[in-house]
Amino acid sequence: MGAPKVIVYGADWCGYCARARALLQAKGVAIEWIDTDAVPGARREAQARSGRSTIPQIFIGERHVGGADDLAALEADGRLDSLLQSTEP
Repeated sequence: MGAPKVIVYGADWCGYCARARALLQAKGVAIEWIDTDAVPGARREAQARSGRSTIPQIFIGERHVGGADDLAALEADGRLDSLLQSTEP
C-alpha cells in the first residue's frame, strides 16, 4: 500500500488554488489536478463531494480536507504529513 491519492479541484486563475498546489508540490506530493473550468461537470462534482461551493477543494484519499486555508492549517498544526502518508480513508 502506498500514499493516498490527492485530488485538487481548482482553476488556474485562482490564487488560493495556486497556494494549495504549491504547498503540496513543495512536499513532493503528486496531485490529480481537476480544472473546474476545463472539465465539464467538475465544479458540480466538487460541490457534491465537499458540500462547499468554493475552490480549491482538496481530498486526501477519500477524506475531504477543505480548501487552501484548511490545508495550510493542517500543515501549521503538523498534521498534514501524517494524512499524506496514511493509507486509511
